[in-house]
Amino acid sequence: MAAPLELVLSTDAAGQVANCSAWEPITGSVLLTYRGGNTSSRGLAVLGGQYLLGGQLGKNYINVWELQRRDQLQQKIVCPGPVNCLAASPNGLYLVAGIAESIYLWEVCTGRLLALLNNHYQDVTCLTFTDDSSHILSGAKDCLVLVWSLYSVLQVETSRGPEPRYVWSRHSLPITDVQCGIGGPQSRVVTSSLDQTVKLWEISSGDLLLSVLFDVRIMSVAFDPAEYHMFCGGSDGIIYQVDLCSSPEQRERPFHSEEEMMFKGHRNQVTCVSVSLDGSMLVSGSQDETVCVWDIHSKQCLRTVNHRGPVTNALIIPALGNMLRSESKPSFPLPRFSKHLQGAEGCEGPESGGVILRLGKQQQESEDTYLQRAEHLQSLLGESEGKNLSGLVEQLRSRTSELEEELNVVRKINKDLFDFSASIITKQ
Repeated sequence: MAAPLELVLSTDAAGQVANCSAWEPITGSVLLTYRGGNTSSRGLAVLGGQYLLGGQLGKNYINVWELQRRDQLQQKIVCPGPVNCLAASPNGLYLVAGIAESIYLWEVCTGRLLALLNNHYQDVTCLTFTDDSSHILSGAKDCLVLVWSLYSVLQVETSRGPEPRYVWSRHSLPITDVQCGIGGPQSRVVTSSLDQTVKLWEISSGDLLLSVLFDVRIMSVAFDPAEYHMFCGGSDGIIYQVDLCSSPEQRERPFHSEEEMMFKGHRNQVTCVSVSLDGSMLVSGSQDETVCVWDIHSKQCLRTVNHRGPVTNALIIPALGNMLRSESKPSFPLPRFSKHLQGAEGCEGPESGGVILRLGKQQQESEDTYLQRAEHLQSLLGESEGKNLSGLVEQLRSRTSELEEELNVVRKINKDLFDFSASIITKQ
């Protein structure tokens, strides 16, 4: 039997049989199972074609498996809080996780925490990279979609904090999914929201290209490889196909309910959708505890795979050669991932595992230059002034702490009001 070209990775909220299963979409044959815990929605990622990562549902760590070891849990990446969503860069160099309203960016080869992005006001719900790993896109419960230039994030000073390239604020309710097409900084992005709309954006200009209004909430979206169509998973269990090639009469338009543009078969909301590399098959997961494989041309369900709980992730990936060879090993080891940003002196304390070299005066053979002596004199003259300023600095620190406490209280009130308003609107 020839090796499959594509595999489906699927997870469910129960995790009774396995955390994640890898199976062949045509026959439904399960080829690999990865055991240990269960993975949160939008929390599954393949890192560098070597490792499978899954954010543990409701816990503050990420499960890691070697792709070919399956049953054996490789390690756990401990995080500051429960992981809402997870994404690995296509080039395998970076890993991002949404934890509460913050985005954590790690460098894979060293495990260093490179940046902490705090521009969202509510929990981050979805993350993705562009296909060239140049941009990060994030969606959250605050109704915002942020576009981050990875270069700008890595170059900015830590004290100042990175700023997003774009802030897309045209949605009015929490973001449920963000997906990016092909083209790097020239690619298009599709976003879905509980406000019953799906919006198409352009990264190069930041412009909104299209907004489609549905009669139901849209929980997940995906492009086909040619980006001729969008597939939108609804809260009613139907998958809607939107044609992107026809010239829209207007930028904002309703979806026209036509039978030939809908996939019907799920009994509950569609939590995830993914399209095969050749654009012929669609895979969808649902809260009805099933994953369906569809023929896109005929809209017929080819196969239904049952799970033990609501499906949280279902995605099609190329069948990597090392996945089916148990004797193969990853080409690079994973380091210990840090939970804290690098300090000003380039170390992170005892857990960083680094070595700090300090040279004593006995090793300084050369005599101090005139410039060095002048700088030393200047420091002596400034000591008296520094003593007078020390008291003012302590007062400022105390006031800053008070303001931070007040800000945390205001954020909590804002979150409670937002959650209450969103619950009232969604019930209507």
